[in-house]
Amino acid sequence: MCGVTGWVSYERDLMKERHILLDMTETMTARGPDAGGVWTRGPAGLGHRRLAVIDLDGGVQPMTAATPSGEVVITYSGEAYNFEELRGRLRERGHPFLTRSDTEVVLRAYLEWGEAVVDHLTGMYAFAIWDSRSRSLLLARDRMGIKPLYYARTRDGVVFGSEPKAILANPLISRKVGPDGLREIFAVVSTPGAAVWEDIRELPAGHLAVLTPDGLRERRYWEITAAGHTDDLATTVDTVRDMLTGIVRDQLVSDVPRCSLLSGGLDSSLVTALATALLDTPVSSFEVDFADQERNFRPDHMRGTPDSPYARIVADHVGTDHSSIVLDPADLLAEEVRVAAVRARDVPVGWGELDSSLYLLFRGVRARSTVALSGESADEVFGGYGWFHDPGMVATPMFPWLLVTGDHALGSMLRPDVEAKVDVTGFRADSYSDAMTRTPVLPGESAVERRMRQILHVCLTRWLRVMLDRKDRMSMATGLEVRVPFCDHRLVQYAYNIPWSMKTFDGMEKSVLRAAARDLLPDSVLQRRKSPYPSTQNVSYCAEIQRRAGEILADRHSPVGALVDARKLSHLLTMDVEKLPLVPRAALERVIDLEIWFRLYKPEVSW
Repeated sequence: MCGVTGWVSYERDLMKERHILLDMTETMTARGPDAGGVWTRGPAGLGHRRLAVIDLDGGVQPMTAATPSGEVVITYSGEAYNFEELRGRLRERGHPFLTRSDTEVVLRAYLEWGEAVVDHLTGMYAFAIWDSRSRSLLLARDRMGIKPLYYARTRDGVVFGSEPKAILANPLISRKVGPDGLREIFAVVSTPGAAVWEDIRELPAGHLAVLTPDGLRERRYWEITAAGHTDDLATTVDTVRDMLTGIVRDQLVSDVPRCSLLSGGLDSSLVTALATALLDTPVSSFEVDFADQERNFRPDHMRGTPDSPYARIVADHVGTDHSSIVLDPADLLAEEVRVAAVRARDVPVGWGELDSSLYLLFRGVRARSTVALSGESADEVFGGYGWFHDPGMVATPMFPWLLVTGDHALGSMLRPDVEAKVDVTGFRADSYSDAMTRTPVLPGESAVERRMRQILHVCLTRWLRVMLDRKDRMSMATGLEVRVPFCDHRLVQYAYNIPWSMKTFDGMEKSVLRAAARDLLPDSVLQRRKSPYPSTQNVSYCAEIQRRAGEILADRHSPVGALVDARKLSHLLTMDVEKLPLVPRAALERVIDLEIWFRLYKPEVSW
C-alpha cells in the first residue's frame, strides 16, 4: 500500500517544477513511510511514497519500463492479488521480470493490454501510468473503490493524488469549497465523483481516465449487474464459503507481518477463522475497547452487547494471539489525535471519536503488524444492517443510514442563510432519486425483491464508499494496510444476485454468511446480533466535547460561525452528559472538526 501523486502539464517542462512534485509527494509520507521517489521527464512527473509489503527490496517506485518507442512509468498503490497468475501469463507472452513485485506485473500488463489492464486485475488498487510513446496518462481505480484516487484538471493537463492534500500542494489548485462541497459535508450522501473541493474530482470506483494532448476522457469499466440466481440454498452457502476461503488465501500473501481485526462480530470472526485455518502459525488479532466499558456497558438501540467478550471467545476458539487496544478519554481527546484524524480525512466529516478511536486502534496494530484483514463491507454485501430488516425504513424514500444515525438532522446545524442557498434537504432528495434510477434490477421480480435490490445497491455504491474511505484514511495515516476480503468484486457480484428471501432464510441478518461459518465459530458468536463499531460511553468524554464545542460556538472570530448557527445547538451544550446520545454528540463533534479543518486547510468557503 502506498501513496501516489503526479502532474501532467503539456506546456511545461516539469523537470523545472520538480520541487512542487516533491512537495506533493511529501504529503503522502504517512501512506508510504518506507521510501519515496519522484520521476520527471518533459511534461510529466510522478511521485510515490511506499509502504513495502511485497518484494521489499525490488518494488521501488515510480517504476519504469523501457520500450523501443520510449519509457512507460507507473506509480501504484494497492495489491493485485492475482499478480502471480498474471506474471505467469505475461512470461508466456515474452515479458521479462526483474522483481517479485505486483507493481511490475501491473506495468507489464499495461504494456500487453493497454488500458484494458484493469479487466485483468483482481484486488484493490489506484495507479497512474505515463506512456511517453503516446504522451498519455492512464488513471485507474479498483472496481469497489477500496483505494482512493483524485484528480484536478488544469488548463494544459491534470494533477492527481491518492488524497486531495497531494493535489492541494500544487499552487495551480485552489482551496475553494462551494455550495456543492458544503452539501457533501452536511448531507452525508457521498455522491460518486464528488470530492468537496471545488477544483477536485474523485475518480469513481470501477472507473479509469485517460489524458492525452486532446483532452481527458473518463469511463466506467466495471459495475454491479443484475442476473438470475439459479443455485439452491445449499449450493449458495457452499459457494460463498469457497469464494471467501480463496479470497482470504489470496489476501494473506505478504512479506511483512499480518494480522486480523477481530471485533467478535460474525464478519471479522469468520475472516479470522479462515485466516487461522489457512496458516501454519497463530494469527495475531486485535480489537479496540474503552476503559471500564465492558463493566459499565449500557445497551442502546444500536449496540446491544459489548465487543470484548465475544472477541475473546473467538480468539480462544480459533487460537489467535489476541490483543485489546484499550483507550481512555485522554487518548480520545488528545489534540494531536483529533488533528491527525481530520488531516487524514481532508474534510470535516464530524465522526469525531469514531475516527479518533479507529486511528488509535490502527496505530496500535501497526506497532506489531503491517497488514491487517478486516470484516469491513460484509453488512453492505449481505444485508446486515438493521435498516434492511425494518419495513418502515425500507419503505421510506431516504438514504437508510440517515434514518438510523440521524445525520439527516445535521443539515439543521447551518445558519438559515447558508441553508437557504445550500438546500441540503433538496440535495438529499435529488441524490436519492438519482441513486434509485441507477439500480440494476431483473424483469419480473417481485416488488419486495426489487426494493431490497435498491437498498442493497445504494448501500454498495453510496454508503460503502463512506466506510471504505474512513478505513483507508485512518489506516494509511498510520502506515497500516487493511485488506477487505468481503469487497472482492466477484463475491460482491455473486451476493448481489442472491434473492433476499434466501439472504434471510433463517430469520436473521446475513443468513447465508452465518450458514457458511457454521462449523468455524461458536454458537454464541453465530447468533449474536449485528453491533456497529463501538463508541465510548464515558461521561467525561461527552462533557469535554460539550465544553470544546461551546468554546468554538461562543468565539465570534471563529470561521465556524460563518456556517453553523450556535443557537440551534445551544441545547446540546447543557444536556445531561449521561443522556447525550451519539447522534446529537455527532453535531458537536462536527463543530470541533470544522474548527480544526479551517485551521489546517484554510479553505475558501462560499455559498
